[in-house]
Amino acid sequence: MYLCIKYIIEGKVRKTEIIISNNANKPIYEQITSQIKAMIMSGELQAGAAIPSMRALAKSIHVSVITVQKAYEDLQRDGFIETTVGRGSFVSAQNKEFYQEEQQRIAEEHLQEAAEIGRTSGISIEKLVELLRLFYEEE
Repeated sequence: MYLCIKYIIEGKVRKTEIIISNNANKPIYEQITSQIKAMIMSGELQAGAAIPSMRALAKSIHVSVITVQKAYEDLQRDGFIETTVGRGSFVSAQNKEFYQEEQQRIAEEHLQEAAEIGRTSGISIEKLVELLRLFYEEE
């Protein structure tokens, strides 16, 4: 069974949908988190834009407020949103650079591991670069 729920966020640029699937391998809070992060990274949600209250979003997508709270906590921890009691939650101004830096650090760890595997297994750097290019350009 596939459940598709859409919630429209009124962003400065255009309306954006959050789509939740009960068939996804990710928990619902992670689906919410990843979609809002993607909207911010793509510029669909600009710095300073208000995002729905936890209750409003939970009601709209028919999930528990606790589920949305977990997503918002993750977004705040990762620097994507700022929440002020009585005012609500807003897209953080510093989020894009912070996120890209964090993702680069994670990529570096994986590349370091790949380089070590390549060295110890006798895989040439040219082959590793070719594989990286292949994976990077894959859609």
